[in-house]
Amino acid sequence: MSVLLTGGLGYIGSHTVVELLESGEKVVVVDNLSNSKIEVKDSIKTIVGKDTNFDKNFVLYIGDVRDKDLMDRVFAENEITSVIHFAGLKAVGESCQIPLDYYKNNIDSTLVLLETMKNHNVKKFVFSSSATVYGRAEKMPILETFPTGATNPYGRTKLFIENILMDLYLSDNTWDIVILRYFNPIGAHDSGLIGEDPNGIPNNLMPYISRVATGKLDHLSIFGNDYNTKDGTGVRDYIHVVDLADGHLAAIKKLKEHCGLKIYNLGTGVGYSVLDIVNAFNRVCGGKVKYEFAPRRPGDIDICYASPEKAYKELGWKAKRDLNDMCRTSYNFEMKHTKK
Repeated sequence: MSVLLTGGLGYIGSHTVVELLESGEKVVVVDNLSNSKIEVKDSIKTIVGKDTNFDKNFVLYIGDVRDKDLMDRVFAENEITSVIHFAGLKAVGESCQIPLDYYKNNIDSTLVLLETMKNHNVKKFVFSSSATVYGRAEKMPILETFPTGATNPYGRTKLFIENILMDLYLSDNTWDIVILRYFNPIGAHDSGLIGEDPNGIPNNLMPYISRVATGKLDHLSIFGNDYNTKDGTGVRDYIHVVDLADGHLAAIKKLKEHCGLKIYNLGTGVGYSVLDIVNAFNRVCGGKVKYEFAPRRPGDIDICYASPEKAYKELGWKAKRDLNDMCRTSYNFEMKHTKK
């Protein structure tokens, strides 16, 4: 019996694969390598070591989740009992520039996946959603019961998929579905072997900071210094990616209880500004990250941080790693890759 992860060689997916393998689960991954690298497989193997019987317990298919024939073969060839759906385009700014690509990729892939699951009678599903579904929340911290209303195409694809899952569950309550609304994952594995390693220029904050610190990029562009926050830069709830991966293990465990449909925030409950992150990085890593202010990006909001209490009460999950851990592990990962 195996857990299928779509996008399992990506940033969050690869860390979740490690945690699943180390907990004794068998894993099947489908990834089209559009924002990941095949070398991540070897890094995962090195991290988990011989005790996990990696070659037996890890199966990889290179391909697109929208390929119906491929997905049918994946389910036919493996005894899959649950699915974690990571695959999708994920940059807020880019989604405003190429919205059709985001709608087509993110929604079509989910529909193909759900249809294939239904055909093979696999009805346990964890969805990689986002705090962007809350839009401009009127107060903080954000609870799962708050109104939803995304401010950009990326967030709207997540919200549409959540609605699809709700409709699916209403039509057939034999499904067990956990929707995880992530806040802002940063950091890397302690080994430094896997981390956030986007193709091309990074869209996310921490890999950009790390590449400036190692001289790969000249300076960090901070998008907006006129937000209604303590220092004018946007405030977010940053969570260590390994804590986030642990949240998926808790979600898989919840599925085994025949939980129905559940929604959980995965965050720390603490908001940090962009300048907080830059200053913490410089303090922890002994660097001096040069930055310049740039205009706001379309679709960005002033402030966003979670209430993670529901996940703690119902999943027994809580973030354990702090901002120093996030900065230290990110820098360690970037330094190891710089030396290659």
